[in-house]
Amino acid sequence: MQRLLPPFLFLICVVMMVLLSTDYPIIRFLQYPWTLIGILDLIGGLGITLVAGIQFMRAKTNLKTFNKPDQFVTSGLFKFSRNPMYLGFAIAIIGVAIYLGALSPFFICILFIVIADRWYIAYEERVMADTFGQNYMDYKAKVRRWI
Repeated sequence: MQRLLPPFLFLICVVMMVLLSTDYPIIRFLQYPWTLIGILDLIGGLGITLVAGIQFMRAKTNLKTFNKPDQFVTSGLFKFSRNPMYLGFAIAIIGVAIYLGALSPFFICILFIVIADRWYIAYEERVMADTFGQNYMDYKAKVRRWI
């Protein structure tokens, strides 16, 4: 699973959420028009992910999770979160759950966030510490993992 890139995990989780909300909704607690709030979250979350990705491209560092980082980005969104791309995906996936309006998709949200935090981010932070040493440790002490 380590080589499954985060955007693909996001898409897999979204498909699972749709299937769960259709077949096993548990409780439908949001109805239209309130479910439209989820679309705003989805767009906002994907926007955060996109902006952070653009910041990586401008810094000429790679976006691939499992490649060694070329540059250490601390500006823009990275001043507020060490992982704004994952934060954006988390906001977006919560938006999908809100849009679906059922309880069961939120279990997949939790699963996505735990996998991102414990698998991807933990791996990336080890690589960053090995690559950038004390500079990264100082940054890590000042900036939160999520928000």
